[in-house]
Amino acid sequence: MGVDSLDDDFSSDALAASSPQGSAATAAPVPVRAADEAPRSVVVPDELAGERLDKVLAKVFPEFSRSRLQSWIEAQRVRVDGKAAKIRQPVPLGATIELVPDLLPEQLAFTPEPVPLDIVYEDDTLVVINKPAGMVVHPAAGNWSGTVLNGLLYRYGESAAGLPRAGIVHRLDKETSGLMVVARTLEAQTDLVRQLQARTVKRRYLALVWGNLPDEGTIDAPIGRDPRERTRMAVVTGAAGKPARTHFRRVASAIWQRQPVTAIHCDLETGRTHQIRVHCAHIGHPLLGDPVYGRARGKRSVTPLPDGFARQALHAWRLGLIHPKTGRSMQWRAEVPADIEALSTALGLGRDDAGKFDDAYGEDEDYDASFDDGAYDEDSDHDEDDHA
Repeated sequence: MGVDSLDDDFSSDALAASSPQGSAATAAPVPVRAADEAPRSVVVPDELAGERLDKVLAKVFPEFSRSRLQSWIEAQRVRVDGKAAKIRQPVPLGATIELVPDLLPEQLAFTPEPVPLDIVYEDDTLVVINKPAGMVVHPAAGNWSGTVLNGLLYRYGESAAGLPRAGIVHRLDKETSGLMVVARTLEAQTDLVRQLQARTVKRRYLALVWGNLPDEGTIDAPIGRDPRERTRMAVVTGAAGKPARTHFRRVASAIWQRQPVTAIHCDLETGRTHQIRVHCAHIGHPLLGDPVYGRARGKRSVTPLPDGFARQALHAWRLGLIHPKTGRSMQWRAEVPADIEALSTALGLGRDDAGKFDDAYGEDEDYDASFDDGAYDEDSDHDEDDHA
């Protein structure tokens, strides 16, 4: 799982990492493919002659775990006297063992890769990216490469490698498309994180949901880890729940296969993990195509959708913030991707290409994230993501 918001929890952690005291230790490491994967060769000593290969390896290469050594044997990265070896074979006296280690996926996570990034705006202080669905923002289990971070390291080199998380201050879920901002300097990263914590960053999403919603409303419900399934988030009460508030406005509605569907714009006042998806499911209107929270209220989101649409129908559509260097108010808009546009048309909701949906929600007088934060305390902890 990932994050379909500008994640307050992630950003507060990034602020600590961006502090002068912590920046050096937490900057994204770019590993050098050297010592850990250098070929190794050893002659079997007298006391190990006749023992099984896996036991010999564990004794002559104690710097590696047994499981890694066994995986390298299976991958034919271990040879005995020039021949591929087997785990249980005895090793004769005087035999030469050759080992060619391979880096673990997590050791390659912070490697520059030519990942294509759709750059919406770029200067020497920040860059705004239109992330496609299917791309992970930050390396994690199951997604160690091909991420936005890998692409940033490739595009910006040492300047990105010297920043915590290569300048990333917030995340979007893997299957959520749309806008995200990345800092290019430590000063900009610190400033952007503080804007996120102050909740002055303007953020608007387009979401397609099941059911009929009122013209507008606010979902005010705390979010935390689901106590029954820790890989999910849920609306929870007590200390486990963090304040979360989503404002929505209906843009269009239709009936598809006798079921009502609605297009809404969501403005985030907070940015909890999976906030929009959890909140919509909580009020009985899960996002179309949501594989995780679509079952929260009924089974509507597992209904096959037109054109094989197979992700949560969520797009980070607009982003506004104060430029950290110039102090100017800046706003960006990402065109709705083709798959959501096609789905909208097939459902009878129309197109959202700066036309129908945009006009229905007005312009800047409605696009205001200057909410009253009096009831909310700032958070300084960090929720880990699973990046499903």
